[in-house]
Amino acid sequence: QVQLVESGGGSVQAGESVRLSCTASGYSLKNYCMGWFRQPPGKEREGVATINSDGRTTYADSVKGRFTISRDNAKNTLYLQMNGLKPEDTAMYYCAARYDYCSWWSLNTRYFDSWGQGTQVTVSS
Repeated sequence: QVQLVESGGGSVQAGESVRLSCTASGYSLKNYCMGWFRQPPGKEREGVATINSDGRTTYADSVKGRFTISRDNAKNTLYLQMNGLKPEDTAMYYCAARYDYCSWWSLNTRYFDSWGQGTQVTVSS
């Protein structure tokens, strides 16, 4: 399994922006389906966005138009640009990887087999 490390979380005010990064070590992410997930306090982990090796993206309805997932294969890094943050975006954010083409069900936690430790994002009103 690939080792993933997230960074960039923090505490912000509603309406502000945050960019998360996820860096992999030991493997090239070029041929991996990559994803961002989040787990709000007291709730289950949920899919936020995924990106294929060819750049195709999928988003959860709750973040469409506000969040952007991207990848830099040369830097072996995945990003999540989060704009217009809301208090309900407060969660631990995780990146995930799977050596495969993203599937129609890749926003499901069961699709991925490598996970980072997470980075906390807290949005206050």
